[in-house]
Amino acid sequence: MFFHRQELQHTATPEKPDAVYARKLQEVLGGQYGEITVALQYQFQAWNMHIPGKYRDLVYGIGAEEMGHVEMLAIMIAQLLEKAPLGITDDAVQDDPTVAAIVGGTDVQHGIVAGAGARAVDSNGNPWMGSYITASGNLLADFQANANAEMQGRVQVARLYHMTDDHGVRDLLAFLLARDTMHQNQWLAAAAELMEEGVEALPVPSNFPLKKEHRDVSYQYINFSNGAMAGDGRWASGPTPDGHGEFSYVPEPPAGVPAPPPTHPDSRFYGTTEIPNIVEKAAGTVQDAMNKE
Repeated sequence: MFFHRQELQHTATPEKPDAVYARKLQEVLGGQYGEITVALQYQFQAWNMHIPGKYRDLVYGIGAEEMGHVEMLAIMIAQLLEKAPLGITDDAVQDDPTVAAIVGGTDVQHGIVAGAGARAVDSNGNPWMGSYITASGNLLADFQANANAEMQGRVQVARLYHMTDDHGVRDLLAFLLARDTMHQNQWLAAAAELMEEGVEALPVPSNFPLKKEHRDVSYQYINFSNGAMAGDGRWASGPTPDGHGEFSYVPEPPAGVPAPPPTHPDSRFYGTTEIPNIVEKAAGTVQDAMNKE
């Protein structure tokens, strides 16, 4: 059951309208690492979770908070658009409203489609996509993905902070930055606790038998670049984080194996091959006659 309370977690009121900045702010609402993504990512992870208890409660709780962040950003965008001018007043540009919008840096669909409201899109107007969501059912993989999402989102909010001098907008962004700080630490702490309790471990998935993989290359850093300094990194020597081996450094890739010949699918896919067309056509006719689908 969901219940909406008509309050905001934090103030979301700009000092003045700014349609150009409203478009920029769309990135952290409907972009790949925006609030819509993390809100629904956490909800789907909770709905798909296979164990009860603190981890499920954690994901449900943060998912609900992120829905509130979606709401605050949408309301902020709507207010930035509320009294913003519809176009650029210079007659030479305003003669073509589309050009005016491009020059002005605004999103024309904020007005045309949303009636001066927020949209489920990024800063370029690309629709938000469900494919942005990561919800694998493996908690260690998902919590690491969540930490990455919070890191990427915080980078974008920090950049947006410096793109405005509006104190009201900056106040909201400062709050969101603080919550992203908490959420990064939260997901990393949750991932660490999963491993400390033995619920999950590296490598993910930890319950796939290691003996089934080619263990001779499991911990090799193979240098596929002409830069040699990667060999100086922690990933090129010493014990591995999963505790099952030692890193090694291979300065250049070993010899490969011959590539297989080109494929020859059913002639009725009509791909171009070295086989003469008349032969391909005859093969297709025979397959049709044999009802071979």
